[in-house]
Amino acid sequence: MDTFRARIGGFAFGGDYNPEQWDRPVWDEDVALMRRAGVNLVTLGVFAWASLEPEPGRFTFAWMDEVMDLLHAGGISVDLATPTMAPPVWLTHGHPDVLPVMEDGETFGFGNRLHFDPASPRYREHAARITTALAERYSHHPALAMWHISNEYGPTSYGGHSAVAFRDWLRRRYGSLEALNDAWYTRFWSQRYTSWDQIDPPEVPRTWSNPTRRLDFKRFVSDANLACFRMERDIVRSYRDDIPVLTNYMRFYKHADYWTWAAEQDAVALDIYPDPGQDDAHVAAALNYDLMRSLRGEPWILMEQAAGGVSQWKVNNVKRPGRMRLGSYQALGHGADSVLYFQWRASRGGHERFHSAMLPHSGTRSRTWQEIEALGTELPRIAEAAGSGSHADIAVLFDWNAWWGLTETSGLPRNDFDYPRIATDHYRPLLEAHHAVDTVSFGSDLSRYKVVVVPNAYLVDDAFTDALTRFTENGGTLVCSFFSGVVDAHNHVRQPAYPGAFRALIGAYIDEYWPARPDETYLLTRADGTTAAADWWQDSIHPESARVLASYATGALRGRPAILENTVGRGRVVYIGTRLEATALRDTLLDAVAAAGVSPLLDHAPAHLEATRRTGEDAEFLFLLNHSDTETVRVPLTADGIDLVSGTKTDGAVELAPLAVAVVRSEPRRAAGGGRRVG
Repeated sequence: MDTFRARIGGFAFGGDYNPEQWDRPVWDEDVALMRRAGVNLVTLGVFAWASLEPEPGRFTFAWMDEVMDLLHAGGISVDLATPTMAPPVWLTHGHPDVLPVMEDGETFGFGNRLHFDPASPRYREHAARITTALAERYSHHPALAMWHISNEYGPTSYGGHSAVAFRDWLRRRYGSLEALNDAWYTRFWSQRYTSWDQIDPPEVPRTWSNPTRRLDFKRFVSDANLACFRMERDIVRSYRDDIPVLTNYMRFYKHADYWTWAAEQDAVALDIYPDPGQDDAHVAAALNYDLMRSLRGEPWILMEQAAGGVSQWKVNNVKRPGRMRLGSYQALGHGADSVLYFQWRASRGGHERFHSAMLPHSGTRSRTWQEIEALGTELPRIAEAAGSGSHADIAVLFDWNAWWGLTETSGLPRNDFDYPRIATDHYRPLLEAHHAVDTVSFGSDLSRYKVVVVPNAYLVDDAFTDALTRFTENGGTLVCSFFSGVVDAHNHVRQPAYPGAFRALIGAYIDEYWPARPDETYLLTRADGTTAAADWWQDSIHPESARVLASYATGALRGRPAILENTVGRGRVVYIGTRLEATALRDTLLDAVAAAGVSPLLDHAPAHLEATRRTGEDAEFLFLLNHSDTETVRVPLTADGIDLVSGTKTDGAVELAPLAVAVVRSEPRRAAGGGRRVG
């Protein structure tokens, strides 16, 4: 990515460009307006398969040649996409076996997008052909800066091709039917398999369904889509290996394990559309951004966001004045090296005809265009922050296997867990207290952190349990919430007693899980005499080596422990055995963080003031964002610097009007020990 950053010369700014939707005279106007707005990168060709290959094997590249040349002449680089996310009708009509079969047995038909079975050999054959043709023609075009493989992967098919591929995947994973039967616990309900051909993708559950079979199918779907990416990636790399290759992820997307995917591409990229109708949408957005940065431990690409409203929800609110700019700086503060949109020019027809664009239907007189143009003019002021890294002493677990185990299999004490919401609830207090946060997976190196937060990790593998044990023994602080460490990677309940994986860590065993009845709440009394509220869940906890930090003051478990503290080696474990209300969860988390010796980026700043820091070789960049529509905030600073956005010296403080931003450049400081620097 260093070559890409050097070419762009700062932060990338632009968006998806679909010139095939417009007559030729519009192209010249587009390039002129892109230059006026400060655009330096566009994504080209995402939806263009039918325009590039109108009939099997007949390519029409003349229009693409002209667009590439026009963009290059205008000083605009190209992120060139392979168009394989939207197969043309000649492919699906001539070969209907490429279409995915849904879980209910119905075919997912043409007229949508992502209408392909990733396991279909015929789909892969045609995807390889168009990718090869593009690579042959454009690999050495001077406009090419990046390869964008397909788009928002994730189709799932339950048909014949997937059945064959699933069986092959299972053979590689287990080696023998005996091992598979043991992993799937097929002795239950007489489900034992005696031939690989007997295994199919899981159907819609009529009552209930084998939980490990469903878990493995989620793993397979992620890997099947990744195989499609790898195929196209390897084709374009075979023609030129110095151009970065990536694809774009989506916020909290369940069908692809991005920890596995990130290692296979040259950068992480994200498409994200926080709902402007939700006042706190920026919190979950921030978690997504920290996840993207953590996947590869380096700056990432904001590939798509909306300039205004979108078109996919029941009510599509617009971004109020100033919100688009604020959200763009938020992504940059959390490690993005770009501000890109879907799309450049609003489409006249099709499903997304009312989706906002950098250049709306109302043209350059629109408020959206004026905000876009202003941002494009402003971003070069902070160009030196591009490529800079980040440092965090706190990590929050966000792992796809933990997610799938908790929400994709039935038969749990509760079957209404929302894993992204749970993770966000644990992340929010840290963000609002101005702490830097990474995310980690089961396979991450935990030694670089002082605090690790594990929200509702029902399923954990042995390696993660061992890593947490080493982490705490070596002096780390673990904060873990209820219903964690219960099953192994095969979804088998660990023995003996709950929570098998974490029993030694929390210093207690649990004999029963008590989901709450509707509207049931509990009062807790802490060891210091203060009280807190909880609901939704209770663990029936029996301490062994743990000390009780809080007990139930009401309910059937009155007098029993609710929150524990346990010493493990030189470290500390705090276990939360219920769902605490927001204030109590905040206090518990922040008390643990403070006791671990972790300091926030800012002291005594309001929760609606967001602070993040990026650090380069020669400077440090403190991003400050005021999310309030009404309140002005004065932020005291511990080091003198200059606000790159306004060009003014900070003189010990920055004043931020409602929805204002500042990027304060100062001399770099040495990173605190035990944390993580990326980039």
